[in-house]
Amino acid sequence: MRRRDEKEDNVLSISAQTAHPVDGVTAMMATAKTQATSELLLEAVLSSLSDDKAEDLVQIDLRGKTEIGDYMIICSGRSTRQVSAMSEKLVERLKTQFGRTSRIEGKGTGDWVLVDTGDVIVHIFRPEVREFYQLEKMWQPNAAQN
Repeated sequence: MRRRDEKEDNVLSISAQTAHPVDGVTAMMATAKTQATSELLLEAVLSSLSDDKAEDLVQIDLRGKTEIGDYMIICSGRSTRQVSAMSEKLVERLKTQFGRTSRIEGKGTGDWVLVDTGDVIVHIFRPEVREFYQLEKMWQPNAAQN
């Protein structure tokens, strides 16, 4: 009977240590998950898309132009399968890194997928669909002058 109590005490003390991080690394990771800046999210998004071989990536700074987000990323994938997979992996990576749930639309068809992280908006297109909509032209600085 005494041995069973000792096991319970060990489990409880381990759980208590996990619930309240005391070491610097664990505390930093917990802080990073709760305080993800738009710049950190942007860096993570760009890294994820690069790892998944996104093509023709365009980064647009939206700060001061609109309140929908701080940055917009537009890129292409070679096929509907790649477009869907890139968006799915991006959402998973952001959830793992920052504990942030992103909204995703269009993954089912894979022609144009929108991933909204709140601060960074990501559009992943098949090349033909991207050419048709020419979304980046609407947000480029010189588009207002033309």
